[in-house]
Amino acid sequence: MIERHHLRIISAVQEFGTLTEAAMALHLTQSALSHAIRKLENQLGTPIWQKDGRNLRLTASGELLLNLGQRVLPQFEHAEAVASLIANGQQGLLRIGMECHPCYKWLLKVVAPFIEQHPHVEVDVKQAFQFGGMKALLGYEIDVLVTPDPLYMPSVDYLPIMDYEHVLVVSPQHSLAKAAFVTPEQLAQETLLTYPVEPSRLDIFSRFLTPAGVNVGKHKIIEATEIMLALIHANRGISALPRWLVEEYQSDYSLSAIQLGQTAMRKTMYLGTRTNEASPNYIEAFKHVAVKVAKHAFSQTVS
Repeated sequence: MIERHHLRIISAVQEFGTLTEAAMALHLTQSALSHAIRKLENQLGTPIWQKDGRNLRLTASGELLLNLGQRVLPQFEHAEAVASLIANGQQGLLRIGMECHPCYKWLLKVVAPFIEQHPHVEVDVKQAFQFGGMKALLGYEIDVLVTPDPLYMPSVDYLPIMDYEHVLVVSPQHSLAKAAFVTPEQLAQETLLTYPVEPSRLDIFSRFLTPAGVNVGKHKIIEATEIMLALIHANRGISALPRWLVEEYQSDYSLSAIQLGQTAMRKTMYLGTRTNEASPNYIEAFKHVAVKVAKHAFSQTVS
């Protein structure tokens, strides 16, 4: 019979590469780990690993069990975490996944009133996913996905939260600062600052530069929004960001927001949740607060 500890062992060996390191991570002896897997192999009548030099390579059966573990182990962990909170007099755990780097400023405005209304709900925010935001949602690593780029499928519901414009952000001293709009060709010699996201997933590339066959002079990765804005303020680069974010930071930095192209680049922020699932009341409450905050805190909102 396949048990939870078998799946944990297979996942750990795949992650750490050797039986020794996996055993250490799981606080087991290597012999106990090997014995558990041999017993499972005997029950299934098939090997799980094959020797590949000094390394272990999963067989087809091993891959099947690894995929099973990746799906169900997060669900076990989530159920245990929520049960523990309930046992301690708390109501639950809300895990929010972010596929929108600049959205932390927005999220702070949502989380504060939500926590005030639901003091017994723990809130956890994740931005680094093992298999991407959508797989994290479907794999029960998170409960809500914040994303401006929804991947539509029957198993996920999306709630539009806020409509906004994506703009070019430059220093007021930049030569483009007074332009009504910019063309891709005008950015060919610029230093573009972006978050650590694949260029193909960045709108400035996929919707603006790449279709025009244009690239920038230099592309620099910046993780922190405040550092990015400080560099733009100092005329050390440009970026493409939501207009609402620029407006939020105007009191801290001197920034100019310029329309990308002759037609404004519009975006919508969504909250994604799993469909056909009996969700806790606090998830619906979070969505309600998110919509309310978007309508009152930012000027470019969904009607």
